[in-house]
Amino acid sequence: MICALNLAKRTDLGPVNGREIARQERLPADYVEQILLRLRRAGVIASTRGARGGYVLARPPAEISIRDVIHASELETFDLHCVSHPVEEERCSASHNCSIRPVWVMLQHRIDDVLQGVSLADLLHDEPTVRERVGLPSEERARSEKVGLPILETV
Repeated sequence: MICALNLAKRTDLGPVNGREIARQERLPADYVEQILLRLRRAGVIASTRGARGGYVLARPPAEISIRDVIHASELETFDLHCVSHPVEEERCSASHNCSIRPVWVMLQHRIDDVLQGVSLADLLHDEPTVRERVGLPSEERARSEKVGLPILETV
């Protein structure tokens, strides 16, 4: 996410290489290059070669969701344990009746929906503005009223 946001902040400045992103964000260069490769393969960013080459966003920041970035770099936004870490093959198969599975599936869909609704352009603002855009109360109101997350209140 940090690498994609770095590129979103410099949309009008042209390509930047991975080592520069790593330096700016104080991240290991090899790690940044791995993330950039995944983002490029997923079509989130584009690369150009040459002395002035580097990486740029493949689309405007408003058209790239947080889910797009996470899906490109992490593969999934929420690890559905029934699939990735089954307790036992028969018990966790789709054909077995499991009362827990619908809750995890619903949670996965909710997380994906929230992340799909937030773009890189939304994250170019300061924290209070982003809180407002994603439907969270201000920090002061949240502390004083102990307001929960709006996405979970609709359940």
